[in-house]
This record gives sequence, C-alpha cells and structure tokens, in this order.
Amino acid sequence: MRHPPVSVPMVAVAHGSRDPRAAATVTALLDAVRARRPDVPVHASFLDHATPAPAAVLDGLAGAARRDAHAEAVVLPLLLTAAYHSKTDIPGVLARVGRRHPRFGVRTAGTLGPHPLLTAALERRLAEAGVGPGDPDTAVVLVSAGSSDPSANATIWRLAREWRARGWRGVVPAFASATRPAPAEAVAALLDAGAPRVAVASYFLAPGHFADKVRRESLAAGAAAVSGVLGDAPEVADLVLHRYEQAAAAAPARHVAAG
Repeated sequence: MRHPPVSVPMVAVAHGSRDPRAAATVTALLDAVRARRPDVPVHASFLDHATPAPAAVLDGLAGAARRDAHAEAVVLPLLLTAAYHSKTDIPGVLARVGRRHPRFGVRTAGTLGPHPLLTAALERRLAEAGVGPGDPDTAVVLVSAGSSDPSANATIWRLAREWRARGWRGVVPAFASATRPAPAEAVAALLDAGAPRVAVASYFLAPGHFADKVRRESLAAGAAAVSGVLGDAPEVADLVLHRYEQAAAAAPARHVAAG
C-alpha cells in the first residue's frame, strides 16, 4: 500500500486502565508500530484512568501546527470492537477539539476488529499457551470484555462461528461482563458436551481486571489453557498500521468543528 505523507501523526486511543500493565502493553505495541514505520509520528492516549487523554494530545498537535491550514492527524482507536467508546466517546472528544481548533483536520480510523489479523494473533497466543491451531480435539471459548451494545456482542458471536471453520472441535463466545455466557459457564458447557479439552482465547488487548478474572475462573471451571492478551503480537502491530494507512489514504481530513 502507498505510504501516506509522513506529516500525518497517528493518535492511538486506548481504553485505559488503573492497572499499570495495560499502559505498558500499549507502549510496547506502539513501539512495535514505530519500528515498522519510523517515519510516522505515533502518539499514545487513553480514554480513562491513564494519561495523556486524547484531547490533550490533539490540542498539542493542533497548537503546534496552528499556522498550517492543512494540519491534521489520524485518530486510531485501539479497540477490538465498535461499541460505546468508538461510537460516542471518541466522536465527543473530536467535536470538543474541533470547536477549539476549527482549522485542524482529523481522519478517524476504524476499530481494530474484526479483522483476520486478530484471528491470527489469537492463534499465536493460544500456541504460546500450548494449543496448536485448529486442533480437532480442542474446543475454544472466545472471551471478550462484553458490551451493552448488542452489535458489539454480535461481532464476537460471528467471529466465533467463522473461527470454528479453522478445524477446532468447536468455538463458542463468552463475555467477561454485560452479557452471557460467562467464560466459566461456556467452559463447563463444552466439557459437559464431551469436549476432550477446552482452551480459552483471550480477546483482550491489554492485561487488567477482566483478563485476570477470566483466567482465574476459566481454569477453575476446567479449562486446559488460557491464552495471554493480544498485546504487542506482530499481527496486532501490522493491523494498527493497516488501519492507519486506510484512514490516511482516504478522503481528506474533515475539520471536526463542522461535524
């Protein structure tokens, strides 16, 4: 893909967590992105519980480029599904920044998921936990955080159906919050149905309360393995750049005050 102009910064927007491992994981992921494209200025930001906030980063970029009528940035959500944060929180931030900096243009990238590169990253993490890809004797529980947005949860159900075709004995979704089944329920149901082994695939970008809870409860329910978070897997770093390049190569940045 043709590389976009190097003058377009990337502002990556992560969920944020009180757990310091989460910010460290985001830092490692963005370091991997920078290693792939050292010409792209990459900035981290967090919606909650960590700094800097995306508005602060965008304010800084807009202020530094105040004299440039064509100044712009790509805002890239480090989110695995499209839900409240991508549909409401981030547009709200951009609207407020736009009112302060009406000449500053923003291109908004899509959320990371769904995408085949994330499936590859899930299989990488399972392999690291001792579960070979597509093992016909292994049933998989695909666990995401869960959302109050039904369309986000539907994305996980669809991903589970599609992933089953890779050869697994079965793949079912589960959710750490907001909806059911819970991971332990899904593990127990698969074992009761005769699965020789159940592995849990963690569809989380970074470690924290949910990932820890899922690991603990899934192992207690009989899971043979629980994969690590996606983190800085090479496929995730590649996907971040893919989303960036899609956005940067699209229509000219909109001036967010007009949106």
